[in-house]
Amino acid sequence: MTQKNRIDRRFTQLRTEGRKALVTYIVAGDGGLENTVPMMHQLVEAGSDLIELGVPFSDPMAEGPVIQKGHERALEHKSSLRKCLELVKEFRREDGETPVILMGYANPIEKMGAEQFADAARDAGVDGALTVDLPAEEAGPLNQLLGDRGLRNIFLLTPTTSEERIETITRLASGFVYYVSLKGVTGAGHLDLDSVRDNLARIRRHTDLPLCVGFGIKDGASARAVSEPGDGAVVGSVLVSTIGEARDAAEAKGKITSLVGEMRAALDA
Repeated sequence: MTQKNRIDRRFTQLRTEGRKALVTYIVAGDGGLENTVPMMHQLVEAGSDLIELGVPFSDPMAEGPVIQKGHERALEHKSSLRKCLELVKEFRREDGETPVILMGYANPIEKMGAEQFADAARDAGVDGALTVDLPAEEAGPLNQLLGDRGLRNIFLLTPTTSEERIETITRLASGFVYYVSLKGVTGAGHLDLDSVRDNLARIRRHTDLPLCVGFGIKDGASARAVSEPGDGAVVGSVLVSTIGEARDAAEAKGKITSLVGEMRAALDA
């Protein structure tokens, strides 16, 4: 895996500048397929460094009610893995630099075929994949397919991940590691910053990859707090909630610009 892709380049740039990464998550097709690419561009304009594009799935087991509803809305708009790839290709016509990670579940990849997925993702301009329900012990074949095409395979680590599994997962991981700050689903709970700090230190013993913290980040203050011991913050539920509550695309765009701008300012303060 010698070639640097956009994820690697972006984290190198951020480290050089002494800045933390803001990773933003939306579901492809939530709010309408025609609004997804404009929303991606808006996220970048407001200060997002990397975009996680959620691949809609009928049973998104790691998600809380907010993101589950985002998946449901996206499926009502006929979104799918193939549509996601088309959206990334469209995004790339104007933005050749912002890293895009597809975050989803194993079933749509298996249905498409792992090799076909890896080829299609590379051709669309995707930079990495995060497959929530693919255990590290079964990830080897997809890891190889993605790596052969210069794509990164992002893995989740949680407060309950054992030392042995941290070692296994970090050996497979590339791009960055996504640390889940809470026990539970997306959008849940209360951040325990001491626990985040301790667990990131534990993970650091096994990898030099950037560590980004997600779950439970709702505003600039929480984004700044979790990013201090790590390399960045991942923000999802609050953005998906904003899209779901907005009366139209213009209102969603305005509110997301404000939210992401606040988080960017807090990270850079």
